[in-house]
Amino acid sequence: MTILIIGSGGREHAIAVALAKSPRVTKMYAIPGNGGIAALAECVPDLKAVELEKIRDFAVAHGVDFAVPAADDPLCLGAVDVLEAAGIPCFGPNKAAAALEGSKVFSKGLMRKYGIPTAGYEVFGSAEAALAYLDGCTSYPVVIKADGLALGKGVVIARGEAQARKAVVDMMQNKKFGASGNQIVIEEFLTGPEVTVLSFVDGETVVPMASSTDHKRAHDGDEGLNTGGMGTVAPSPYYSEETAARCMAEIFLPTVRAMAAEGKPFKGCLYFGLMLTPAGPKVIEYNCRFGDPEAQVVLPLLESDLLAIFEAVQAGRLGELNIRWKPGAAACVVLASGGYPEKYATGFSIALGEVGDAIVYHAGTRLLPDGSLVTAGGRVLNIAATGATLAGALQTAYAAIANVTFEGAFYRRDIGQKALEALANQ
Repeated sequence: MTILIIGSGGREHAIAVALAKSPRVTKMYAIPGNGGIAALAECVPDLKAVELEKIRDFAVAHGVDFAVPAADDPLCLGAVDVLEAAGIPCFGPNKAAAALEGSKVFSKGLMRKYGIPTAGYEVFGSAEAALAYLDGCTSYPVVIKADGLALGKGVVIARGEAQARKAVVDMMQNKKFGASGNQIVIEEFLTGPEVTVLSFVDGETVVPMASSTDHKRAHDGDEGLNTGGMGTVAPSPYYSEETAARCMAEIFLPTVRAMAAEGKPFKGCLYFGLMLTPAGPKVIEYNCRFGDPEAQVVLPLLESDLLAIFEAVQAGRLGELNIRWKPGAAACVVLASGGYPEKYATGFSIALGEVGDAIVYHAGTRLLPDGSLVTAGGRVLNIAATGATLAGALQTAYAAIANVTFEGAFYRRDIGQKALEALANQ
């Protein structure tokens, strides 16, 4: 089969590595792809992931049998609708179902309507109304979210009124995230361990993958700005069997049934961002695709054929599969460009030395005509590893980082440390 992957990050590289293990995959294309994906697939760097009609025409002309729009932008713009209208089956939600990620206002409204536990909130369509609300707000922190997509950076945890007012002005008046800030959500601040559960969903059946814990802040000790993610571990030590059963009953199945009831059945990978609060698990956010870098720790633990899973999801046959997972744990550490998540330079040469049993997923890299690699993004490389224990996986990943260099590279040195402490206290 000929497969098309749409996207350019570490998540897409992880998907490509997993799909390449399927004996039925004979050819892969990636639009636009990156320097690491180029070792597995023919990259098409001249096309952008959001150029849906051009992607459709390419897929038809090149005999694509199955497509995987892996990034949020093409999914929310309707990549699945466009490709499937041309007769190319896809793994992923259509445009209507992708609103679960594409609009915070929609997703919060869905949870309120169907009684799915989440933080209390209010929606604002103007800066004036939001600022007036803050004038009467007596409890901080509060969480301020842009309604639309913002590269994982459209969330501000405001510790006080001044910071909250600045976030509102940045989003709604200064248009820091463009039209994504035309509406905002201001919600209560929840406390507790944060856990992500990616799930395969075929519109009715839900099959959770290994749980994971992301590290969003740029620097050690959870300091610095929010990023797209600086590292991940799986499974999460905070996610017990009891919690998993409760999430399935109170959150996962109710969400999928709610989407079906709204006439927007969800097929694809549904990302549940959860906070395990003292009052029980609550939804922080939904994403309509594999998380990044969550995919980089979950997919290495998958034993089953990923293509077979994708096909079953698309065909509504997920319940017929017995999906198998490897025992043990996985960890991922992100190497980022100096200055990320704000301004940073690119084009620096990357030296990849011996990494042992670690896996190097490329996120922001470009392959030059002479075969050399250069940096091409904020998050550049993901160093991942599996092991019998989380400590072992972390040790393998960090040992490999010593042999991977580029100018200005930085990474967090405390990925997984809180998880190790939690395991030690169990």
